[in-house]
Amino acid sequence: MSPLTLFGAGAVLLMLVFYALEERAPAFTLAFAFACLASSAYGWMARTWPFGVVEAVWAVVAWRRWRQRQRGVRS
Repeated sequence: MSPLTLFGAGAVLLMLVFYALEERAPAFTLAFAFACLASSAYGWMARTWPFGVVEAVWAVVAWRRWRQRQRGVRS
């Protein structure tokens, strides 16, 4: 298995774990956003640009959700 494949598998695994834990704390939502960025990077490095684009969009969605949760925690 190539290092690139291991990186991609690790990024997707982290996405799954952080997505499952999102309801526990806002930090998991932010971690999910970073895992989506890593997955997007994998998509671009693997030359599968549709995957890279979709994961980048998911990263933005997760980051916005984290910001909303942060505002809710502070209120």
